[in-house]
Amino acid sequence: MNTTDVLRLADIGFDAAAALLARHGLALHRVPAGEPIPGSYWGDEEAGIIGTAVYARNDTPVHSLLHEACHLLVLPSDRRAQVHTDATDSVEEEDATCYLQILLADELPGVGRARLMADMDTWGYSFRLGSTRAWFEQDAAEALAFLTVRGLA
Repeated sequence: MNTTDVLRLADIGFDAAAALLARHGLALHRVPAGEPIPGSYWGDEEAGIIGTAVYARNDTPVHSLLHEACHLLVLPSDRRAQVHTDATDSVEEEDATCYLQILLADELPGVGRARLMADMDTWGYSFRLGSTRAWFEQDAAEALAFLTVRGLA
């Protein structure tokens, strides 16, 4: 599999993703094809975040959309409102973000955690046990504890 084989927003539909984010107090904004994505840390087709808004195009990978949204969700609301492009430099928050995006993948029709973890591996997420699944199942207790304390898992 290469990076062109990951699920994109166009594959799952804007409405399902927007509804999921809305349930968590976030707004999804569609960016027209070829336009730069506001608040995108990585550029290209990667999702962007500004405050409680997530920005994506049809070619944005689902894992990117969920990852950036989850960056906002793991933050306290007072910090969330101040975010523009870069949500955190905390390892704890980054790990919690990765864990939460896997959980939320189960709430998107046609995605699910197994597919999202495969896409994360394809895209190049790096975990010390070698795969997203191994990390999630064997090495993510701290991320789960972080989320549990905050009522997110």
